[in-house]
Amino acid sequence: MVNKKRREYLRKTLIATAAALSGGYFFYKKRSDLISGPSSSKGASVSSTSGEPFEADSLGAHRKANAGGKEAMYYVTLERNRVRCELCYRTCNIRDGRRGFCRNRENRGGKLYNVVYGRPSAIHVDPIEKEPQHHMLPGTQILCYGTAGCNFRCRHCQNWHLSQQTIEEIGDYYDHPPEEVVENAKEKGVPTISATYNEPTSFYEYLLDYAKLAKKEGLRILWHTNAYLKPDPLRELLLHTDAVTIDLKGFSSRAYENSEAELEPVLENLKIMKEAGVWIEIVNLVIPTINDSMEEIRDMSVWVRDELSPEVPLHFSRFFPAYKLTNVSATPVDTLEKAYETAREVGIHYVTIGNVPGHTHNSTFCPQCNNIIIRRTHFQVADINVSNGKCNSCGHKIPGIWA
Repeated sequence: MVNKKRREYLRKTLIATAAALSGGYFFYKKRSDLISGPSSSKGASVSSTSGEPFEADSLGAHRKANAGGKEAMYYVTLERNRVRCELCYRTCNIRDGRRGFCRNRENRGGKLYNVVYGRPSAIHVDPIEKEPQHHMLPGTQILCYGTAGCNFRCRHCQNWHLSQQTIEEIGDYYDHPPEEVVENAKEKGVPTISATYNEPTSFYEYLLDYAKLAKKEGLRILWHTNAYLKPDPLRELLLHTDAVTIDLKGFSSRAYENSEAELEPVLENLKIMKEAGVWIEIVNLVIPTINDSMEEIRDMSVWVRDELSPEVPLHFSRFFPAYKLTNVSATPVDTLEKAYETAREVGIHYVTIGNVPGHTHNSTFCPQCNNIIIRRTHFQVADINVSNGKCNSCGHKIPGIWA
């Protein structure tokens, strides 16, 4: 009994520590009927490169625990009760009783189900600057939802306690159907609901359903993504979206190997987002030895300028050792400053440095008069000098969502 309590204490301590480092805390609701005792992933295997589905010896218990869920969208039925998921670029071919790479999409007798639908494991109110979103309702709060699962395997993942586990391994979740998500936001007086903490693709149907309801109630929808969806589901979700923060892992195959993914689909999706007219901001976590060469950062900045717009905000964030990448040191601040200068030199108008509290370039500057238009310290906004979408000092139009 003592050992069991200690394991539970250590597990919750790890979760709380990771959340605190990211600037907020996750809140969990214990579900004792989900599993009995610690969850087991004995026999679990995930292919490192091929996108093969998740496998586990205990899938009988998994199916019993998640007999609800909701039938997934975007899949094709194959022979012998197999299905092929068409939601993201993994296109998992999933046997009956098994799950896809994201660990959330399960084949039950030839039908694909999302097992985390309405079952978030993390709900919290955060400042919108934490996403980061710097040109969308600065200084306001967002109601954040996250679940288990992800379709990437980032070795540096800060929220791996959610993203790299099944719902059974986490063991805790809320019962929050889409209607309750919207009511929760209204009760708290929060103008924006954000899908974040883990990859929203892995709870696509849930996000889509509460986004539709939220828009009817005048709420805004934001999500933070790796942008690995297929074009059709992406376009459908964008119809009910106000803004997207995209994690651009780098601008090379090496950078994406660190996440067991590929760059090209992400770039194509960025163009689709821009064409759809939603507000987008890009964050690049600069990791030493992985994606920190100035040549790569220059190429990325030029691509953003030419293929999207020089007015798309670009955030360079400081990496800290986490998850499976603890052998790499934190990003030197001068590397981030060089990245900032590189992006500005090629013509990106709005560049900021993140995860360095108190740094001058954590604030946003007007590209016309160079005065500070939004003064920040980490996630806190001290001053906003934008009125009706224009710089208070020179009248230059500042793109974004301001009301």
